[in-house]
Amino acid sequence: MNRLRRSFPQLSRRSFLGRTAAGGSLLCLGTRATAGVKGANDRVRIAVLGVNGRGQAHIDGFLGCDNVEIACLVDPHAGVLAKSMAGLEKKFAAKRPGETFKTQGVADFRKVLDDPAIDAIAIATPNHWHALMTIMAARAGKHVYVEKPLSHDVAEGRIAVEAQRRHGVVVQHGTQRRSDPGIAGLHEALKSGRLPRLKIAYGYCCKPRMGIGRKPFAPPPAQLDWNLWKGPAILEQYCDNYVPYNWHWFWPTGNGDLNNQGTHQLDVARWAIDDDQTHPVRAMAIGGRFEWNDQGETPNTMFSMAEYPNGQTVLFNVRNVNYKGYKTQVYNEYYLEDGSVITGEGKYMIRRPGEAKSEPLPLEPGKVTPGGNWQSFITAVRAGDPALANGTVQVAHESCVLGHLMNNSYRLGSEVPFSAKATDFGGRDDVAAHFAKLHAIMRDGVGIEEGTARYRLGPMLTFDPKTERHTGDHADAANALLSDRHSTAFPIPSIAEVG
Repeated sequence: MNRLRRSFPQLSRRSFLGRTAAGGSLLCLGTRATAGVKGANDRVRIAVLGVNGRGQAHIDGFLGCDNVEIACLVDPHAGVLAKSMAGLEKKFAAKRPGETFKTQGVADFRKVLDDPAIDAIAIATPNHWHALMTIMAARAGKHVYVEKPLSHDVAEGRIAVEAQRRHGVVVQHGTQRRSDPGIAGLHEALKSGRLPRLKIAYGYCCKPRMGIGRKPFAPPPAQLDWNLWKGPAILEQYCDNYVPYNWHWFWPTGNGDLNNQGTHQLDVARWAIDDDQTHPVRAMAIGGRFEWNDQGETPNTMFSMAEYPNGQTVLFNVRNVNYKGYKTQVYNEYYLEDGSVITGEGKYMIRRPGEAKSEPLPLEPGKVTPGGNWQSFITAVRAGDPALANGTVQVAHESCVLGHLMNNSYRLGSEVPFSAKATDFGGRDDVAAHFAKLHAIMRDGVGIEEGTARYRLGPMLTFDPKTERHTGDHADAANALLSDRHSTAFPIPSIAEVG
């Protein structure tokens, strides 16, 4: 008999809702468990949570790993789940002829946590679920591959770090560039002294998007378990603009493009910062949601900065408003103290001081666990070694906090005239010069008029990396944003409760 089927038979929608309606009786953090250490030849059984969109990449990735069984697909939308099950069965037959297809499909991920035969989970749900699922899985002894961003806010990210530490599971972040030896090689060269010291790490998330319009609040579709979908997020009513993708652009469920696509480039930028630095001590942002006049809440244009205790700085540029001649930029730049500028991803060009043209920058590959992001996770699971993950939970937390602080400055902002001189960035002329370039694109390319449009200018927030709390001006308002309001049906546990 299939172990997964024996552990939890599928429930009909009616029977499941009947069991959960009376106060969420199935919700628990699980019993304390210890992650199993598997030998090099042992089969790893994994469940994929959230199988629409990015979840399909998880399915394909783990299906391509040797001796890995996708034991379960989980999704609260019955139609999405059925379609994904049928698609996986076809792929399985083509890739593994002669093997019996055993994958099960369930609506509620908590069933997976209760099954001792499941070794790991892969989380591809909306952002507001990432940390809680990671915490619950760690406590149940399951290894975790979690899509970016690890957390929806600063506080729940810290709790996820603690859950991993106490239970010893592997947690790998879905920032695939951590598996690129070329990127690792550049960062090793920057930190070893083989290259001049880094001054500014600059990330771009400039890809064209369109507005999402406005849709009314209405009853959820019959095939969607709305209570499971929204989980810890506080959403009073369903709206078609939440499901399946546009939840990214609402604060209770998403983090905007800064911590969506931008998480990759933010993580690369923070990776370049000296290893003894954890969090910034100052952060601010300026931007807006221009042109679209839609239902979304997060900015479609934002420029942000964060300074670390050692003086190194991360800059970030979000630019989504489409226009004729739009230039997509999804990459990183490195500004060095000697005036050199490095660009590229994995393979790099350097423009040295006084030179008009860039030249190739030859570098040795850096150290990563081989096999790409999917196989490296399986390698870490088989070894039972969290340090082998390409993008550990602590690394993930530090990169996500960087984005959360930038977003929180924007959220606390007030309107100012749309102008290249809207702020001096705390006296940073070099930062203001970079912002001026983005402003010129919005003015000359998009066609936003100075004197009529407005930016939202966030305050310069100060942050204590040790306590992970804000200090100084705006501290009370900023600290209130470190932890979201959560549904009482799916509460985020305290650090004391994850042991």
